[in-house]
Amino acid sequence: MKGYWYVPAIGVVSSALSIIYHSNWFIVIYFIWLLVLYYNHRLGKLITLTSIALSIFFYFYIPNLDTILLKEATSSSQETDLLGHIASPINESSSKLDFVLKEYTSNKKILIVYYKNKQEIKHNLKFGATCNIKGTPELPSRSRNPGQFDYQYFLLSEGITHEVVVNSLENLDCSGSSTLNKVHVIRTNLINYTADKLSPQTSKWLNALVLGDDSQLPKETVELFQRWNLSHLLAISGLHVGLIVGLLYFLLIKLNILTREKAQWVIIFFLPLYALIAGGEPSVWRASSMVLLFLLINKVKYKFSVTDVLSIVFILLILMDKYIIYSIGFQLSFSVTMGLLLSKRWLAQTNISVFSILKISFLSQMVILPLQLQYFSTFQPLSILLNVIVVPYFSLFVIPLMFLMLPFSLIAGALLPYIEILFYRIHEHFITFIYFIDQYAYYPWVIGSFSLGGTIVYYSVLLIFLKKLELAKLKQSFFYGCLLTLVVMAIALRPYFSPIGSVTMLDIGQGDAMVVELPYRKGVILIDAGAKMSFEDSQSTPGVYKQIIRPYLFSRGIQKIDALFISHEDSDHMGSLPFMLDNIDVNKIIVSEYYKFDNELTRLLNKAETKVERIDLNSEIVVGEQVFYVISPNQDKQNTNENSLVLYTTFGGKSWLFTGDIGMETEKEILALYPNLKVDVLKVAHHGSNSSTGKDFLEQIMPTYALISVGLHNSYGHPHDEVITTLEEQSVVLFRTDKHGAIQYYFKEDDGTFFTYLP
Repeated sequence: MKGYWYVPAIGVVSSALSIIYHSNWFIVIYFIWLLVLYYNHRLGKLITLTSIALSIFFYFYIPNLDTILLKEATSSSQETDLLGHIASPINESSSKLDFVLKEYTSNKKILIVYYKNKQEIKHNLKFGATCNIKGTPELPSRSRNPGQFDYQYFLLSEGITHEVVVNSLENLDCSGSSTLNKVHVIRTNLINYTADKLSPQTSKWLNALVLGDDSQLPKETVELFQRWNLSHLLAISGLHVGLIVGLLYFLLIKLNILTREKAQWVIIFFLPLYALIAGGEPSVWRASSMVLLFLLINKVKYKFSVTDVLSIVFILLILMDKYIIYSIGFQLSFSVTMGLLLSKRWLAQTNISVFSILKISFLSQMVILPLQLQYFSTFQPLSILLNVIVVPYFSLFVIPLMFLMLPFSLIAGALLPYIEILFYRIHEHFITFIYFIDQYAYYPWVIGSFSLGGTIVYYSVLLIFLKKLELAKLKQSFFYGCLLTLVVMAIALRPYFSPIGSVTMLDIGQGDAMVVELPYRKGVILIDAGAKMSFEDSQSTPGVYKQIIRPYLFSRGIQKIDALFISHEDSDHMGSLPFMLDNIDVNKIIVSEYYKFDNELTRLLNKAETKVERIDLNSEIVVGEQVFYVISPNQDKQNTNENSLVLYTTFGGKSWLFTGDIGMETEKEILALYPNLKVDVLKVAHHGSNSSTGKDFLEQIMPTYALISVGLHNSYGHPHDEVITTLEEQSVVLFRTDKHGAIQYYFKEDDGTFFTYLP
């Protein structure tokens, strides 16, 4: 098996891919590959049989999340007494408290959540405590739009099937703890100690880089690091583990505290403890386990290659936690590490430190590119260069200093504040430098996600490219580098070669936002971009844009809006516009001649250099060869709803009518102006309010389909029963965002089909 552990590791990967993509071709191709190697005497019988056995075992061992979701969705929820033990640290913030309960009878993991009522609460909850909890297990909320973060899927990827929200801590009857609770107490005490002993500027970075708690870092800083693919510096990984192991080993040996043999045993016992104290994320377990395994193997005088050790650790971690394969951190950590190991000879060809770091940065970004786009839909090419500056700074200065600050806080005394001031001044300037780069050089690629076929082609070409680099075949490596670029470009340019267009009514709750993508990407059009309002100041909040509209656009590779029609001034139809202008190019905004912009929005439009086009009755607007006709308003009604822009157009051989929030009086005016108006698809006005969608209106326009954008369990009672009854009497096929989530219409030439995001 020595030197061949990567073979069964690939088998585990093939099993996981077969489950995730619901295709057994991955494991079938893997078996064929094994048999070919065995037949050609490239593999022995032991490694072949072991690989087959492990791949079959993990095929049945790794859970299928879709199957679990389907099963749990059909189960009924009722109040019950849950008996189990606390299987996670107690996570507490200013607004809530939560932990994972592992139930004894079903062995299921359930997330217990308690929302605070703005007062301080006291509890005695401990890791490992036995609890009897009274509550109703509910399925966590799932995504309702393409591209939106799926909370239900996220929890399930951690093995958590249900969520229980308790109204009072009196419903929690917990007692006792486990031995591991002492480790979590140590971690909590260390976090609190640094907060008390050190300045806020130092403690937040120490807790993030040493103890794995980045909750104190400013949200803007975390998002900055995410945008520039620098999040690996905030997540404890091989870099951090290597530094602390090297530092500890150096101190124990050079200060003659222990012999080399005893120092290794100290590290062996220290690493699992540190992995727990540092938060127990997959990246820290991967790095700690590799060092631990190397030391143990060295103790028995048996040599394994680094690739062997990585493969064994990979298999063992999945064996210990069958859900870890779905962890983004796990996937990214092992992908980068394996890529670096496979390219170690190429990396070793450079003796200049700057070029070595550039190679590592380039390789790391290229290896995770499909995963980066799959999960985040964006990629920043300049991050390869920025990593060359940022990684050495953190590796040589910030991270070592943060590890030393804990002992410094005990012995430095009066010198400690000066060390902190030095760190703060240097670090503040460096973070300001990154913000400066972000402001003037942030040009991300927004190209959507790779298809399965595109991912396979990409990694195949990448492996050949790296092999040619390793062999110093520069002409061939240049060719495959160009081919790799063409693969990425082809994936990015897919929409421009696709004859299929789409109309998507996003489920933004009580509001409207519709995205139109024309065939061959001749134009991207938004019809309204609503937002929710803050209860405190009645201002639009960025949640809808950041959580729904932007993720959908980015998942489709959209970073430019050719035209945004705003029906009227209400926040549920235009509230996301100010947030869009910050990071999406909106070419022009189209409104009626009666639309009124406030001063702040006018300022933002001027700053973004976004054109505003005002249109009136019977105007024809052409966007990318798509023609929209304005059929209302015909006069200023002195009412924002009645002044709604009403648009008529055709998609996929079907006529569409977008009605904003008009009422029945405006509907009658439209009928009078256009007595022969017929419509196939009606966007029902005012979210299904009984002030709109009159019977006479429906009888004349005779729609086949009706779309209602309405919030789930909204306080307005939309859509009203009489509207639904009227539509049903007209035999209209009804789609509602509160029931169906996002509603999509895909069309090609003169034909199209409706799809709903929720089943």
